[in-house]
Amino acid sequence: MTTLIDKLQWRYATKKMNPALPVPQDKVDRILEAVRLTASSSGLQPYEVLVVNDAALRERIRVHAWNQAQVTEASHLLVFAAWDDYTAERINAAFDLVNEQRSARNEGWEAYRQQVLATYPPRGTEVNYQHAARQAYIGLGTALIAAAEEQVDATPMEGFSPAEVDEVLGLKARGLRSVLLLPLGYRQPDGDWLVNLKKVRRSTEQFVSTV
Repeated sequence: MTTLIDKLQWRYATKKMNPALPVPQDKVDRILEAVRLTASSSGLQPYEVLVVNDAALRERIRVHAWNQAQVTEASHLLVFAAWDDYTAERINAAFDLVNEQRSARNEGWEAYRQQVLATYPPRGTEVNYQHAARQAYIGLGTALIAAAEEQVDATPMEGFSPAEVDEVLGLKARGLRSVLLLPLGYRQPDGDWLVNLKKVRRSTEQFVSTV
């Protein structure tokens, strides 16, 4: 039986995707659902995931992503885009959703709502964006694990111009800023310099300590 650890040993940041091999939609849907269900601070989910299928948009994004071929050659391109700020409207919408889904109002939860409202918006736009962006990284981590579970190759990318990608995708008007790109597809070993190299990580003794 292949374990999750085996699959994480298998995964790597794929450098060459096979454009002729599409990822089945059910696999993509499960990866996206894993991200939707993952953890976020205060349950606010302060980012969105855009699935960019439009070939012309992907060509334009590639120009602003150091011409990395995976952007256009992958089966699917995910863009993680964080809220540009925490506003009272966004915070209240998240808390209201909890009340609606649980069909109840909780005094402690409402007190926590007021605490978040009093704390987040006054911190300033850039502080809030950076906090939201860190939440997007949690989603990225979940996506990488979910992709490995589905044996779908994935390449996390920070190497792009966020401002340019924001313009290509019209994110400013949606109150979003791009944080990460994640092409999904299947590796093409011929032409991928990394595919046969040993996965190298620090030892458990160097990485984990008990205090």
